[in-house]
Amino acid sequence: MRDLGDALARGERPDSLTDGENAMLDYAIKLTRDPGGMTSADTDALRAAGFRDTAILDICQVTSYYNYVNRLADGLGVELEDYWEGMDHTLTREEFVALRPAGGVAPSRGAAAAHGGPAEHEEPATPGGPATQEDSATHGDSAG
Repeated sequence: MRDLGDALARGERPDSLTDGENAMLDYAIKLTRDPGGMTSADTDALRAAGFRDTAILDICQVTSYYNYVNRLADGLGVELEDYWEGMDHTLTREEFVALRPAGGVAPSRGAAAAHGGPAEHEEPATPGGPATQEDSATHGDSAG
């Protein structure tokens, strides 16, 4: 099996991901591929997965920032530096195009599940999954 970053870069989802991690990925993928299609159901799905409002804001900002930077680089024709060649997490243009769905937009892994509604949101504390509400409280989160 590929390492997590390499697998995710290639559109693979290990079974070991938590429900919270999958919900976060669903949100990030939809925001990236279909920003105009975002609705309150998308943030509700994150809340249902246990994320607090501050964590949802963080997820949205980080996803949006990376989308912005990549679009800026693409718009200017910036290519990766040579030292990125061969890095596990780096896709070649050919790999990227091959992974891209027809029409350029793909539904997220759990598009139907993501619209089933979420719970109270919480901040991700570690790569292992979302933090507990106690963890969020210790980080100054007054939401929820």
